Amino acid sequence: MSAYKIEAGTAQHIGNRAQQNDRVGLYTAAQAPGYVMAVLADGNHSAIGSDQALLTAKHLFDELRVGDTPSIPRLQDLMRAIAEEAHQVIKMNPIAKTVEPQSALAMMVLTPAGQVVWGHVGDARVYRFAGEACAMRSNDGAYIEHLVNQDKLPLEAAKKHRGSKLLNNALGNNFKSPFVTVGYHEGLQAGDSLLLCSDGLWQLFKDTELAAAVARNTPRQAAERLIGKAGERAQGKGDNCSMAIIKLVEQPKEIPNYTIQKMRRAV
Repeated sequence: MSAYKIEAGTAQHIGNRAQQNDRVGLYTAAQAPGYVMAVLADGNHSAIGSDQALLTAKHLFDELRVGDTPSIPRLQDLMRAIAEEAHQVIKMNPIAKTVEPQSALAMMVLTPAGQVVWGHVGDARVYRFAGEACAMRSNDGAYIEHLVNQDKLPLEAAKKHRGSKLLNNALGNNFKSPFVTVGYHEGLQAGDSLLLCSDGLWQLFKDTELAAAVARNTPRQAAERLIGKAGERAQGKGDNCSMAIIKLVEQPKEIPNYTIQKMRRAV
């Protein structure tokens, strides 16, 4: 059993966009007690891609069956399967030919053994904080390395992948399958916290600011303060802003039970 309890929440704000294309969710597994998943999808042009990403994630997570020992490679394969299946379904949508409903994706699964496994595609980010310090932040490093080693692109061209329809790493890209960067951490403990967020949030904050906001507040309070500050900093040009926050806090101490029990006569 984990020596902490989970406090979690999600939040969204439309920013200064005409519509909200981000989607975010927290799920428990139907057949894997004690497992928790967080998913955030950042849609581009429409919510078709992000809606499908969450539907696929929930469906495959509900199919997860585990044994006595959590398997990190199996959970990493789950991340890849979610991205690939959602990608294929998005491409089959008739609207996809005109709207191009692409989506970035970030997701994580916590296990009862104090582990977290994460994966991401594109600009949606995953953070792990230890107290008020940023212990991990996802980035495009693995994807750039993939483009150089597998696609034989020059390094400078690979670094500019976001500006190319052909190379953009996203669900629903008709030119390229999504590349899923995966990672994991073992030994989660009280005081650790995790954050998924869209670029409408992380582009406006330093890592230390995000870590401090999450560490010093409940998930709901942290989300409200970050969204409020994001609106100020965006100065009328804010993108959709979405996040999922998971905090690990100490279990409440048990209060000794000093109730006097009625004695029974021994026969």
